[in-house]
Amino acid sequence: MQTIEGIPDHIRNLCVIVIAAVLFTTMVLLISGADPFTAYFHIIKGSLGSWRKLTQVLQVWIPMTLCACGLLYTFKMNLWNIGIEGQIIIGAVFTTAVLRMGMAPDFPLLFLGLSFIAGILGGSLWALMAGFLKTKGGVNEIFAGLGLNFVAQGIVLWLIFGQWRRPGAASMSGTELFPRELWLPHIQELRISPLGLFLAVAAIFVTGFILNHARAGLKFKAMGENSAAAFLFGLKPDRLMIGAMLFAGGFAGLAGSIQTTGVYHRLIPAISSNYGYLALLVAMLSNYDIRWVPVVAFFFACLNVGSIQLPMVMKIDSSLSGVIQGSFVLSAIAAQAWQSFKKNRSMECDGQHDG
Repeated sequence: MQTIEGIPDHIRNLCVIVIAAVLFTTMVLLISGADPFTAYFHIIKGSLGSWRKLTQVLQVWIPMTLCACGLLYTFKMNLWNIGIEGQIIIGAVFTTAVLRMGMAPDFPLLFLGLSFIAGILGGSLWALMAGFLKTKGGVNEIFAGLGLNFVAQGIVLWLIFGQWRRPGAASMSGTELFPRELWLPHIQELRISPLGLFLAVAAIFVTGFILNHARAGLKFKAMGENSAAAFLFGLKPDRLMIGAMLFAGGFAGLAGSIQTTGVYHRLIPAISSNYGYLALLVAMLSNYDIRWVPVVAFFFACLNVGSIQLPMVMKIDSSLSGVIQGSFVLSAIAAQAWQSFKKNRSMECDGQHDG
């Protein structure tokens, strides 16, 4: 749908959301006694001020984009895959399990490849559990996902302080480092993996093709828009729900593998870095459109990295990035509510006119 001026509605809505979020954040900064323009400057400088800063942004962008791509499959089915955090974690656990088998590898590339397959499998299996709870047990996917997130976090802590503890003493720093041969190949000067970047870009194109052109994507869309009608046309809701969850879990598990092999080079308690929850915001603010996912994910990655400067330079807590992210979500919800209100009002007016 186009506006009178020819600007697509989703572009106009995005502009409104950005303006509202910036105004709200500016008000919060003014109340706290900080200079908003200085804070924004340091966020930009801290994220885009050098090539090294940019590569740090890309390190965050990669897992966030992978998770957001996976979430689009479930959102097409009107499923809220809150359990994506746990799927990242279990993907990292499966990756670590394979790499620990090859701590003295004769074929490091083979073990590295197998670890990625294991990560995808782990994330998919964890998502499959939520899918079965939804389809077979009637458990809402939000509650199932949250519960599985806690279980996944408990498993990681149990492994780090138990079976996989570091020699000498276990600590929150995680397991012992993998041998360098088992690290994801990366550019030494920039500390970023070209393979990880390639996988994220590939995920964008694959997701766009499946959701917009493949038969599976059309089925997901049909189920999401009208499940009753889709069922009458022979589609199987339970099977499609589980399929969407498997896609989401696979992408999340891949993100966990990259975090393990390409960023931390070990398993740590905070291996997901809350990128799954941030990916939910990315998908929402992208209007569930794959074309906007990389852009919005890049913006959130800049906030995540740039806000680190604030405590050191302005004595502002780095949680300001959370305030900005939250204000964007509130603005997005408000914009959607306004659109829904206008649509319902328009339908009521049309009904009265027809009557």
